[in-house]
Amino acid sequence: MLRFIVKRIGLSILTLVIVSLIVFLMTSIMPGDIAKQTLGRDASPEAFEIWNKEKGFDKPLVVQYSRWMGGVMTGDLGTSLQYEMPVSELLAPAASKSAQLAIVALLLIAPISILGGIAAAMNRGKKVDRALTVGGLSAAVIPEFVWAVVLILVFGVAIQVFPVSAFPDEENPNLISSVFHLILPSIALLFVLFGYISRITRAGVIEALDSDYMRTAVLKGLSRKTAVFKHVLRNALLPTIAVIATQVPYLAGGLIAIERVFNYPGFGNILLDAVVARDFPLLQTAVFLTGVVIVVFQLIADILFAVLNPRIRQKVTE
Repeated sequence: MLRFIVKRIGLSILTLVIVSLIVFLMTSIMPGDIAKQTLGRDASPEAFEIWNKEKGFDKPLVVQYSRWMGGVMTGDLGTSLQYEMPVSELLAPAASKSAQLAIVALLLIAPISILGGIAAAMNRGKKVDRALTVGGLSAAVIPEFVWAVVLILVFGVAIQVFPVSAFPDEENPNLISSVFHLILPSIALLFVLFGYISRITRAGVIEALDSDYMRTAVLKGLSRKTAVFKHVLRNALLPTIAVIATQVPYLAGGLIAIERVFNYPGFGNILLDAVVARDFPLLQTAVFLTGVVIVVFQLIADILFAVLNPRIRQKVTE
């Protein structure tokens, strides 16, 4: 198992190096002149030259990449061209806001999806099963930003049950107000992720229901309900936990569109602003840190799969 973990960590580090190269090259070859966009087209050529020299854009790409990665490794994320302030001071509060939204979304998505999968498995082949399975798959086909717009129109404009903005207007909102504003964007993400998580839960519960230990428990006199709660759920839900961890990377990507639609001052929103403003230091670091989050949670998911799945654990230790 230790060998497997070390190998996965090594692959994750290699993946992050490749991601950093791709992010840097893609932002460096973006069309347009960042100096002209920042200083204005009326500035003199000498002003452009001085600005590029101050920002280090006159150096070869290899030198620029080395400086950027060196700064990231030491915690110096550079200075935003658009806001003229340290990138870390911009990303830290935005990342905190996105983390709050992700936590609320997971607290909503996980239990509802698991309960849906259990209900489908316990009613295998019946109308409830078909409704949950087909409904979940159909909902997952529609992008989260489309669900967001529909939810805003229905529950924010027509019925006016939830606010159309994900961030409270008051200066120091309390916990209840903050969570209440995050319900609608969380529901949009729920529609997209429910189908996959509930299907995995359904498959695990059905497999456990058909297992030998379930039949043995019933033969010993346990009622079906007691056997399900004592034996089936404990074994069936362990893989689901690992599957939920694999959805966190998708959640990180889904937050970008959701934050934009709901005007939420999170990581995704600031990333899109950096793209529009061609703010290279902010854009490069924001995209790379998003990649870090995705790779780290994918690593956690792989380790959870190995720990919770006996068959994978056996292959790892062989």
